[in-house]
Amino acid sequence: MHKHGDHVDLSIDHILADQVLRHRLFPVTRQRIFLAHAGVAPLPGPTVDALKHEADRASFAQEGANFMEEVESIRRVAARLINATSDEVALLGPTSLGLNMVANGIDWKQDDEVVFYPDDYPANVYPWQALAQKGARAIPLQPERPGEITPDLVLKALTPRTRLVALASCHFLSGFRLDYEGIAEELNRRGVLFCLDAIQSLGATTIDVRHIDFLAADSHKWMLGPLGAGIFYVKRKNFDLLRPTLLGSWNIHSPGYVAQPEIVFENSARRYEPGSLNLLALYGMKASLELILGLGVKQIEARLLDLRSHAEDKLLSAGYRVMGYANRRSQKSGIITLAIGNPEEAVAHARKLRDNRVDISLRQARSGLYCLRLSPHFYNTEAEIEDVVKILLS
Repeated sequence: MHKHGDHVDLSIDHILADQVLRHRLFPVTRQRIFLAHAGVAPLPGPTVDALKHEADRASFAQEGANFMEEVESIRRVAARLINATSDEVALLGPTSLGLNMVANGIDWKQDDEVVFYPDDYPANVYPWQALAQKGARAIPLQPERPGEITPDLVLKALTPRTRLVALASCHFLSGFRLDYEGIAEELNRRGVLFCLDAIQSLGATTIDVRHIDFLAADSHKWMLGPLGAGIFYVKRKNFDLLRPTLLGSWNIHSPGYVAQPEIVFENSARRYEPGSLNLLALYGMKASLELILGLGVKQIEARLLDLRSHAEDKLLSAGYRVMGYANRRSQKSGIITLAIGNPEEAVAHARKLRDNRVDISLRQARSGLYCLRLSPHFYNTEAEIEDVVKILLS
């Protein structure tokens, strides 16, 4: 272990081996088995402590003397998570805000094409469908199975008119993990823009924005942060291309807070932040990200894939149908989805788990298929997975 700021960096093994420490770092484990991190995650203890500290400080002043320095320190931590420079990171959530900024900030030409997936989470569907109003065309991908977007499928959809590809790093229902690097490199070579909805990956999987143009993610899922605090990344070379669509005192050069006759944007991703930031939530996000970065995202990813493998073995042995169980490890994530044919059965399973203090997500596919989605994080245990299977079979 080593010191990082005011925190001690721990290992995942250390947390799992020390129940007292696990309960302190993740208070939800004292009362429930929480397997819904692909929804809205409970906050870790250190994040709650940071929020309490900052809320107490805010009772005297919400903007302290070092306010600007503190904002930049949050920006630097967020940038570390995605291997960006801090001046390419805007501190904006929710995810849909960043995605809409991309959709609305580009100067679309008649018949420009945007490749997207219509069965993605709605936040990453509607902004692209709405581009029809600007004369652009949304080109839908149609994989054989829900969420299984492959590089070949994407490349076959490209035409000379393709301006942007907008995809999710991991499908919210099937848990299929996008080969974003393979896609990004090919799009970069062809001069096609790439926008990534990364909310189902950041904090659970390594994301490097080297070949990505735009990325958006709120912190409330795998990053274990508060709702409404997030990351919006714009590659610096795209600042002129992506026009800020929300204007205010914070993102336009206004010396002395005096409005100027000409609009001159800040020379960083702050140009996409029009006004007051959700500062209290961002302090919480910073604490969560420091915890995740201290443990190591690669280590978290490996732990999640091992947990998934354990869950798949137990669930398949119990007779459940697990979506994507036969996929390669590199295509899997911490999302484990059970396909339940009968809606009443799915609802009954979800109710039984809730009554036994287990949090999961009940989801539905366009086909009408009902699903139970389990999404453990690194601090969940194999014993908890086994308890859930016993409850389902009881």
